[in-house]
Amino acid sequence: MSNCIGIDVGTSGTKALVINPQGKILGEASSAYPCHHPRPLWSEQDPEDWWQATIKVVREVIKKAKLKPADVKSIGLSGQMHGSVFLDRADKVIRPAILWNDQRTAAECAEIEKRAGGRKQLIKLVANPALTGFTAPKILWLRNHEPKNFARLAKVLLPKDEIRRRLTGEYATEVSDASGMLLLDVVKRKWSKPLLSKLELDEGLLGTCYESEEITGKLTADTAKLLGLTTDCVVVGGAGDCAAGAVGNGIVKSGLLNTSLGTSGVVFVHSDQPQFDPEGRLHTFCHAVRGKWHLMGVTLCAAGSLQWFHDNVCAVGSKGKPSYDQLTKEAAALPAGADGLQFLPYLAGERTPHLDPNARGAFVGLTQSHTRGHLTRAIMEGVTYSLRDSYAIMRDLGVPVKQIRASGGGAKNPIWRQLQADVLGKPVTAMVADEGAAYGVALLAAVGAGHYKDITEACAATIKTADEAKPSAKSRKVYDQAFPVYQGLYRALQGEFKKLGK
Repeated sequence: MSNCIGIDVGTSGTKALVINPQGKILGEASSAYPCHHPRPLWSEQDPEDWWQATIKVVREVIKKAKLKPADVKSIGLSGQMHGSVFLDRADKVIRPAILWNDQRTAAECAEIEKRAGGRKQLIKLVANPALTGFTAPKILWLRNHEPKNFARLAKVLLPKDEIRRRLTGEYATEVSDASGMLLLDVVKRKWSKPLLSKLELDEGLLGTCYESEEITGKLTADTAKLLGLTTDCVVVGGAGDCAAGAVGNGIVKSGLLNTSLGTSGVVFVHSDQPQFDPEGRLHTFCHAVRGKWHLMGVTLCAAGSLQWFHDNVCAVGSKGKPSYDQLTKEAAALPAGADGLQFLPYLAGERTPHLDPNARGAFVGLTQSHTRGHLTRAIMEGVTYSLRDSYAIMRDLGVPVKQIRASGGGAKNPIWRQLQADVLGKPVTAMVADEGAAYGVALLAAVGAGHYKDITEACAATIKTADEAKPSAKSRKVYDQAFPVYQGLYRALQGEFKKLGK
């Protein structure tokens, strides 16, 4: 048997699943770990937590699927993007990894743009502006603020690629995840020597860059024994979580757009050519499809906003906190527009379209008549408006969108899907199986193992769509009127957010 494992090193936990060559899932497992916030807007994790979770979930899926060691021939890796694992020459982790939603690097972003010759020149070099979440600013932050740690620095790896190192002993990455480091020439799909030179960084700090389905190494003897596999098991490049999730939903050809509602929110569209937003509000990254690209908008606190509300605001009564289903049902019972209440979902700063680490969350329009249901609905609507911000830029750039496919934890709720259809003004399709990034990289592993000629063929053979939510004309009219108000609230508060940030 030649089965494939997909591993997704997420922010809240690591997930693994195993599929057969036909794409059928034989077993799944997940393991959670903490995220640490030593200062406001800082976000860190211990890479050892990722590794221990990986061991646990891989062993568990093999057991659930009742497989023998030789039954697994390939592994695909996905993970949270942009995070920085700093290693010394002995492969020891120098300090906790700085994550994608960490906002400490505003000064380093300005430094990068200055060294590159301005934002426009930086976009010419690497297709994107400098954002606080990206990896390059984190490297400069280490150099500027922890010089003793920087002096020890030998390698910088992304989260999934640290797991690859532990699996194979190789320092490697692939083009979709590397695109988010701000060090890759996205058009040429290789490290940008000109930018590295301007930043005074050695290319030797970075791993070898592969295409997503390419084999990057095999399991070492010690790791194979630890996981219950064999050294014949190969590890393919895989993909950053956004590209991997898109692959898992079949977003591998022109005209398909994916919205994903997890901790963050993503609007992702396939592109046959590299396309650019002149203002740098959207990311232009390499896709996990060989020779293709994607445009992506990201809101940093999507379903995470509802989680914050549930965990920190909803009172604990005799029956405990309300369930998420209860909250969303209360929201669904109220009219579109939440009776004039709006929510800005900028609890972790914001990326698209504002590129503003100082942005803050806010309820605007509260009255005595508003209930918990109104607050919940305003949060859900505000998050969906943030997706529309990205979608509107894509539409203005002329990117073709024939179908929207929804994924992620939030999209499994039919209320969220209907809300997306109403706010975006287009039908939104659910998937028969929404297994996310782990499934996408398991398919890439199947391509690497030779089961399919390419990822497009693999997706066509395995991925099916399900229900479709169609926009309500009545609700759409409300949202078309409310969306400009939402946009105006950020502009009105932008200066105050900057003052609060100080």
